[in-house]
Order: sequence, then structure tokens, then C-alpha cells
Amino acid sequence: MGRDDVLAWVESPLQLLGAAEWAAAHRVTVPVAGRLTPQISETADELLARGARFGELEPYLGIPWNLLARHGHWLVGDGFSGQFRLAASVLRPHRITFLDDGAMALEFADTLLGRRPYARPHVHERGLTSLLAPFAAEIVHRRAGTRRAHVFTAFDLGDDRIEALGDHGFGIRRHDFSWTRATAPAAPELGRRIVLGSARPVDGRVAPADYLAWVTDAAAGGAVYLPHRRETPEQLAAVAAIPGVNLRETRLPVELVLAGARQPLDIRTLPSSTTSTLPLVLAGTGSTVLTASSRRKAVA
Repeated sequence: MGRDDVLAWVESPLQLLGAAEWAAAHRVTVPVAGRLTPQISETADELLARGARFGELEPYLGIPWNLLARHGHWLVGDGFSGQFRLAASVLRPHRITFLDDGAMALEFADTLLGRRPYARPHVHERGLTSLLAPFAAEIVHRRAGTRRAHVFTAFDLGDDRIEALGDHGFGIRRHDFSWTRATAPAAPELGRRIVLGSARPVDGRVAPADYLAWVTDAAAGGAVYLPHRRETPEQLAAVAAIPGVNLRETRLPVELVLAGARQPLDIRTLPSSTTSTLPLVLAGTGSTVLTASSRRKAVA
């Protein structure tokens, strides 16, 4: 195992985008172990077309044991993953860098600080996943103690968390999607109003009827609807039937789709990681991101 040979281990398109940003920021070519899903494959193809510094891309199911064993530095997409806990406990990587896994960045930072349990938010964990939590946490903190644990994030963790993480030995580096913006082709013509789809109804966090009512209000006067990757065909059919909605499937992270925007966009979304990522991606365009809960605009 090469102690400093790096491998990105990712399970979602956003995590893969984070790996591309890390590779560009560090000017390193990174091999990738990506979960075998159509979304990962399509995002990887798009990133490679834009010049991502990826080496060999290996699709996998489960834990990519052989790849992990041959690389001492893991770029980990999902620090809460039970598979990561198991692999880290067995292989004990020399160095760990945590990438963003959506809006859970803050919860994971608090987990690293011991401010909350090592458990995925809103999930009742049990069995091996729960049993391995203290072992994985010990490995992570041992690496932090020797300055070999890092966080590479687009999220504002707050001065308090950043200072505390530094005190615990974690290296923190924030990025603003500079590579994504620099390599983006012109964004497709979508019109001014864009409604971002959500998996909240799929996860049981919003009633389907309430979700359709929100889309109807958000799309009033006409809007392009960009689906979330986990929306069901039934939900998409119901959305497409709403007057004024133009459903456009891109099958890519919205950050990639909109990075090349040149004109101001009016984006409507339910609370999600996009309220943090899109203002960075759309910096300088005069775009706004309006969330349903806060009714406050984030100006990009």
C-alpha cells in the first residue's frame, strides 16, 4: 500500500464533483472508485469531458477492498457510511480526506468534534454499523492527531467549528467550485425561472400533495423543472402535469448544469445542499436562490 497514494471513494454525483475539485486544487491525478449507478457514470463522463484530473475509474458494488488496500490516502465521499466504518476499521488508512456529502457537512463536522453521536442524522442505526462507530472514530481522530485527517468542503462550517476542528488536528480547506466554473460550457437555455426537484417526498419528509402545491406555486407564470436524481417516475409524472412546468431531465448535478450560466437566474428550491452550493457556482451572475422555508434570497 502506498502511504500517500490517493484514491477517491465516492457514492454520489456531488461527491464525485468534490473529488474533481480536490484533484484540480491539488494538481494531482486521482483514480476513482465510484458506486455502480447510471448517475455516477454519466457524471464521470461529463467531468472527464471537461478535463477532470481523474485516473482510472473503477465501478464497484459494496466495498472496493482491493483498491482501498492499495492506496493509503482516501478521499471519502460519505463519512457516515457503514461501509467506510468497516473498511477504515480493517484497513486503517494512512491519511483521510472527507469530501462533501450534501447538506450533512455540518452534522459530520459536529460528529468529528464529538458534539453529536457518530450516526447518520434522522436514521436509527443498529447492528454492525452502530458497533463499528467507535472504532472508525478512533482511527479518524488518531489520524487527526498526526495531521493526517482533512476536510475539503464547499460549505461554510462557521468560525467556531473551523477553529475547533483545527484544535483537534483536522486540516480544513474550503473550495468555491472554481474548477467547475472555469471548465463549464455555456449553460443550456432554460429561461429565467428554475424549480429544483426534491427527493423529500420520496423520503417521507414532505407529503406528496404538499410538494405538488409547492411546485405549483414556485412555477407560477412558467418555469423549467430540473428533477432530483431520486425522484420516482410517479412523482415526475405528477409534476409534469402541472400547468406552466417544463420538465427537463439532465441526469447531472445541478451544479454542473448551471455552472456556465451568464444571465441572472431565479431559482426556487426546498431546503437542500443547493442553497449553499449554487450561490458559489453562480457567483457574479446576479442570480437568486429562494428557499421555501426561509423565503430569503441568497444572491449569487
